[in-house]
Amino acid sequence: MRSFKTNIPVLIFFLGGLLHAQLKYNDADINFDNLLYVKAAKQYETMVRKGEQSQHVLQRLGDAYFFNTDMENAVKWYGVLFTKYEKILEPKYAFRYVHALKGIGDYKQAKGIMKIYTQKMDMSAYQVAQFHDNDEALDELMARQPQYYISNLGINSAVADFGPTYYKDKIVFSSSRDSLTFESRVYEWNRQPYLDFFMADTLDSGSDLANVTSFSSILNTRYHEAGATFIPEGNVVYFTRNNYTHQTLGRDGEGTNHLKIYTSELRGGEWTEAQEVSFNSEEYSVGQPALSPDGKKLYFVSDMPGSIGGTDIFVVDILRDGSFSQPRNLGPSINTSGREMFPFVTEEKLYFASDGHLGLGGLDVFESELGISGYAAPNNLGVPLNSNRDDFGYIVNEKTQRGYFSSNREGGKGDDDIYSFQRMEESCEQTVKGSVIRKSNAQPIVNVIVELVDTDGNSLGKTSTDPYGAFEFENVLECEVGYEIKISKQGFLPNETLFVTSKQKDYINDVPLEITKELNKLIVRENGVLKIKIDNIYFDLNKAEIRPDAAQELNKIVEVMKEYPKMVIKIEAHTDSRGSDRYNETLSDKRAKSTGSYIVSQGIEASRIESAIGYGEKVLLNQCSNGVRCTNEEHDVNRRSEFIIVKLD
Repeated sequence: MRSFKTNIPVLIFFLGGLLHAQLKYNDADINFDNLLYVKAAKQYETMVRKGEQSQHVLQRLGDAYFFNTDMENAVKWYGVLFTKYEKILEPKYAFRYVHALKGIGDYKQAKGIMKIYTQKMDMSAYQVAQFHDNDEALDELMARQPQYYISNLGINSAVADFGPTYYKDKIVFSSSRDSLTFESRVYEWNRQPYLDFFMADTLDSGSDLANVTSFSSILNTRYHEAGATFIPEGNVVYFTRNNYTHQTLGRDGEGTNHLKIYTSELRGGEWTEAQEVSFNSEEYSVGQPALSPDGKKLYFVSDMPGSIGGTDIFVVDILRDGSFSQPRNLGPSINTSGREMFPFVTEEKLYFASDGHLGLGGLDVFESELGISGYAAPNNLGVPLNSNRDDFGYIVNEKTQRGYFSSNREGGKGDDDIYSFQRMEESCEQTVKGSVIRKSNAQPIVNVIVELVDTDGNSLGKTSTDPYGAFEFENVLECEVGYEIKISKQGFLPNETLFVTSKQKDYINDVPLEITKELNKLIVRENGVLKIKIDNIYFDLNKAEIRPDAAQELNKIVEVMKEYPKMVIKIEAHTDSRGSDRYNETLSDKRAKSTGSYIVSQGIEASRIESAIGYGEKVLLNQCSNGVRCTNEEHDVNRRSEFIIVKLD
């Protein structure tokens, strides 16, 4: 059945209408401009059969079916249009073609059109996610785990019922069911009565409504009323209405009747005559108001100057004196080149309908978390709440996760129906993978044992790294929970790291680890000083050249320094007291510098050796100074090279 919202590009947003005819060159254009799409489509098809296949006629023919929610015929004629005129078409026709394909459930073809026309058309200024997200994004959306139980309400009629809102312990909604107030006056576009407000009781289960009554004979007029919102106390209402005063419809210079937001107070049990808000205009529409929970901000939808797309969501502050701040566009994180509509705000989130963000067809419902820095990237609420048709008007009690929304999906009772829903607590699950590299050279290490441990120290599983140093666990992890990964390998020091999962569902945590060879056990602390401790190195008599046995020991120094790439050392060479003081100092200095040169020759940067100095017999470790009789073993204690760590990290 036909939906009001599918005609928003022409109707502005759901209620308004172009109530005049702009004379074109034939009756089909006149009917199209007056929203009589069924008549116009038949006339355009007659022209096509007679050989008229101009771009104008094919565009209007596809649009007539698109705006009337006849997506099968829209796909047919947009297909002909693109076959003949794809090189000169505006991006909006690719957008409509994709939506029409989604509307008939042909997601495969829709993805193909997205890819083709993203490449062929300049979509840079047409910011809708359908043409800027990849194929996998749509596949992921369609495969997402359902979160909702939904139910069609018993109070729905054969005509349009939509736009529920909370009013005290009741629900107020809009409907074109005939209230008999005006003896079945009808809206010519769809031959249904004009929209009025109705009220219903909520059942204890929250799954249905009952006892439908007309909301207010004062607020319901001869024309459209819809999209109400109430302050927390319930005695002030904001709502959408045709630009209507004193029994007449106001029009702009082109004859268009725009929408306006009106407000009314409840006094003595009666609603006062509605008054316009200050940011209304004769030149554009504003409507679909939604109050923040504290009643201090009013969100609404408009096509006013500065809009990004067909309709955008704006917000104003309600000041202490009841006046309003200047409207602010919510910006490109929320608004797109498509249509953003039907906002609803809780303390936690903004909910709205859009056909510009990646969706399943028609309008889809999205949520965006409110944060200090603004609005988070919108999240599509997925099936079954969203369908390939129009889904909109979402309201929810965040504590119970029960609420209502509107849809014109297949299987409904009327043009638009109200559905109840119960949102299930979404299971938040994650996994973990990672890699292990050697700290000294950043090379991957194979066959490292990797263990996943929970916060209580329980082992959740073990695996080992592959030739690329990578590992992965199949364990399902809870969100916002801490875990530990431990690694071990023979010849290396064990290591471990903690990580905390986020609240993003289906997220894969990537945990990198480093492992260090056991050579670092050579690092010791003596008298508060860190040193690299190796066996003593020996030189030939009166020589400073590095012997092979000395090189073998010095290679341990090289390995440790490679293990710690930021380590800086200084080299000190010492002798015993035998021989002259001057000779010992000179020889030890040569040996220290020769030692430093060897280490540099093995790939260690010279800047990492702060100094290489020989001290001769100035720093003895025992009593064997000049003139003291000592054994060879006692003298040997003083013959040494020391490698002092100046900087480790």
